[in-house]
Amino acid sequence: MAGGKNTAGREGGKNTADRAGGKSPQPGTPAGAAHPSAPLTKRQAARLFEKLVGDKPPPTTELVFRNPFELLVAVILSAQATDVSVNKATNGLYPRHGTPQAMLGLGEAGLLDKIRTIGLAPTKARNIIATCRLLLEEHGGQVPGGREALETLPGVGRKTANVVLNTAFGHPTIAVDTHVFRVANRTGLATGKTVLEVETGLLGIVPKAHLQHAHHHLILHGRYVCKARKPECPACPIARECHWPDKTPPDKTPAGLNTAR
Repeated sequence: MAGGKNTAGREGGKNTADRAGGKSPQPGTPAGAAHPSAPLTKRQAARLFEKLVGDKPPPTTELVFRNPFELLVAVILSAQATDVSVNKATNGLYPRHGTPQAMLGLGEAGLLDKIRTIGLAPTKARNIIATCRLLLEEHGGQVPGGREALETLPGVGRKTANVVLNTAFGHPTIAVDTHVFRVANRTGLATGKTVLEVETGLLGIVPKAHLQHAHHHLILHGRYVCKARKPECPACPIARECHWPDKTPPDKTPAGLNTAR
């Protein structure tokens, strides 16, 4: 399966995954926004999603995986790394080591050797090997399909759990990464200074019909259109619905851009 990007670690006995390297949004105004946007009403949000989704097929992550375990490992690896770099690493890892038992057999040093091109590789290797051991000892070698069990795994925080629950198990969760955080705040879909505030706001306003794929639509929109430094507002399909007051004027649109992705 294919489809886009997520520090793992523990502090004081609590999992602190998903926080390092700027991948998880930090409290404050989203990048590129000088003023907070006015919140959208549910009716306005429904119209925004109608236009954002259009007739596009259901989106998914750009990480390549074949099963829930490979997705879990890929999401852990994706902190401070592009999906392209993760896919390159896992392309050489998964064919022979795509199960908890096989990956555990590599050991921490062996896994590190295969992922060292990815940011925070030593921490990620340590967490992934520990996760493999727990999956085998406590879950029969299977990735659990519940949030509580997922978040006990080393390197797995709320955001990673949301991605796995949504993409591998079909739960209507919303994983708030830096793109989702920015788009939600800029548009007025869900304004907040923390990831949890934005996630809660989105769960309360995204139309039920779009909840399953909402975070992927928002990620892709943030990655390709509502960019942090120079959003392509003139080409944006939801510009009229967006409440951000600092939209990029037409004369600042990159040359050659005809349609929004």
